[in-house]
Amino acid sequence: MTVETQTTADIDLIQRILPHRYPFLLVDKVRDIVAYKSAVGIKNVTVNEPHFQGHFPGVPIMPGVTIVEAMAQTAAVMVGVSADLADKKFLVYFMGIDTCKFRRKVVPGDVLELHVTATRGKAGGKVWKFDGRAEVDGELACECSFTAMMDLPQGGA
Repeated sequence: MTVETQTTADIDLIQRILPHRYPFLLVDKVRDIVAYKSAVGIKNVTVNEPHFQGHFPGVPIMPGVTIVEAMAQTAAVMVGVSADLADKKFLVYFMGIDTCKFRRKVVPGDVLELHVTATRGKAGGKVWKFDGRAEVDGELACECSFTAMMDLPQGGA
């Protein structure tokens, strides 16, 4: 499959693009990738994730910051797949998080869909802006805009 036709990323490809690992790898799969434009990440929320020990004991709720981070990881995978950055030491840094709102609790057993759309950025560009929506069963859990700097490897896209 060429980069132009790659529309999904399984956990193996995600780990070849992102430097994150347990307990901070927060996306299990990315689908519906439209090169440099949009993607949908999937996060299967499980009770054995470490943040549930303290957030909150007896009432496990996924922290909002991890939902936003999962959206950012989805966006990074979309750019990484688009620019063929697997195995190339690609890093992404948050620059800003804007208009973030939480609408629903995310709890163990939920399947979080992370819809991200690039609103600024292009192939080879360093600064990107995204709109993100996190949903569970079609119900909005979180929405925000965020800006990130893509630290592309020398000679990268």
